[in-house]
Amino acid sequence: MNPKEILKYCIEKGVLIDSGALNLLKETGDSESTKLIIEKLRTHSQKKVITRTLFEQNKEEINKLFLELPNKNQKSLESLKIKLGLEIEISRVLSFDSSLHKGVGQVLIEHNFPEKESNVKIMPMNFSFKKKIEVSDFVKNFKNRFTELRNILQDRKELENLISINKLSKSQKSSIIGIVYAKRITKNKNLLLDVEDLTGTTRVLINQNNPELYKQAEEISLDSTLGFSGFGDREIFFANNLVFPDAAIFEKKNSPEEEYAIFMGDIHYGSKLFLAENFDKFINYLNGKFPNTPEVDKIKYLFLVGDIVSGVGIYPSQQKGLNIDDIEEQFEGIANLLKKIRKDIKIIISPGNHDGVRLLEPQPFIDEKYAWPLYNMENVIMTGNPARINIGAKENFSGFDILTYHGFSYPYYANNIPAFLEKGLNAPEKIMAYILKNRHLAPTYSSAQFVPFEEDQLVMKNVPDVFVSGHSHKCAVASYNNVLLISAATWESKTEFQEKMGNEPDFCKVPMLNLKTRAIKILDFE
Repeated sequence: MNPKEILKYCIEKGVLIDSGALNLLKETGDSESTKLIIEKLRTHSQKKVITRTLFEQNKEEINKLFLELPNKNQKSLESLKIKLGLEIEISRVLSFDSSLHKGVGQVLIEHNFPEKESNVKIMPMNFSFKKKIEVSDFVKNFKNRFTELRNILQDRKELENLISINKLSKSQKSSIIGIVYAKRITKNKNLLLDVEDLTGTTRVLINQNNPELYKQAEEISLDSTLGFSGFGDREIFFANNLVFPDAAIFEKKNSPEEEYAIFMGDIHYGSKLFLAENFDKFINYLNGKFPNTPEVDKIKYLFLVGDIVSGVGIYPSQQKGLNIDDIEEQFEGIANLLKKIRKDIKIIISPGNHDGVRLLEPQPFIDEKYAWPLYNMENVIMTGNPARINIGAKENFSGFDILTYHGFSYPYYANNIPAFLEKGLNAPEKIMAYILKNRHLAPTYSSAQFVPFEEDQLVMKNVPDVFVSGHSHKCAVASYNNVLLISAATWESKTEFQEKMGNEPDFCKVPMLNLKTRAIKILDFE
């Protein structure tokens, strides 16, 4: 739609539209639907300025509007839906970029189910980077990250008189948003942060005489984007308030139909320590072979969040701990087990650091070259890492948004953030809450390796209903601002490395979520 036509329509409706929202809408070729979206957003939000952030905050209403549109209109707005992080339907066609097997490539994988069951949707993600990575790519990535998180922060009412760093003046109280690129303790035991935005840099001082604020500031990780309120200039800014981007769900969802989703990870098939008998018990349970388990028939979704197999050559001398030392045979073995599960359960699989996928995040789908037996299963859906999946959508119900992330960045925070030093990876739910608070899956540059796409795909633009991780081998369930946090246990006995690190894994425990009541039950096959 022509930008001038959009602006003219907004003027007629008495609203303003910022450049971010205008850039989103101008790519649509459907003027009628675009006008409907603007009108719906205006009436629902009661805002006079339409921004990209406003789109994200009202995702539920916009998604409903899309569903009400005729199919031909929905098709013309597909790119807009993707840009807004709304779900798209998927069908069973496999389309792979030839470079996927080298660990890169943009992949579209679609799964087809009967019409009445097509209620698993995946937000597409770009994995392709078809040029030599240069320093400028990291600069663009960080600029984009800052812009996305600034857009989230600038609507926070705590940040009064928000200005850019280059406009700081001692004469007035103000607020700034910036990336923290250095952190140190002064001789007077105050905390000093070096902070920058797109216009300049300043030093932010957190006084030890404000213990509550100081404690908050101790938990700041480098490279995180935060808001600060206080007074000062470009030399030094004295903060009296600190604002994280944070994530919250204001209304919990409940499905109109009783269905269950179960969550697992870190199976490590192929390891000598794989708990095969316990896994067989789990399969027998899903197939209704346990007495007094009427809920089994209502289990519709099984999430496997990384480290499905043990892999080969992941760390020095790993081969001594392997029962199967060929990764293709490992995938064939786990596929033979998963094939025993009844076919009406959709198995959603994302990779981890053991699954023969590049470590750079976002990670693409597990390579079909090795995992072909999984790709041949009709009820298996492969995703990248991280992944956003929508499940359980019904008529007049938008479904649950599930964010899966294996959790490779978590050890960094377990070892560097003061609040986590005591328990480390034995309290993964606290680290997951911290990740949500920062709205980024790896806020510190060195906490995970990543591909520097111009658009930082580890930023949480949209807040999920459920956030699921593995990697810690620890089973945990918690809630953070109404977001359900689930950490998966392992199916591998305790390793020497975990013993050395003081990790205390949980074995063969499976969180099960009732989508209707939101009740959580921990199934224990240990």
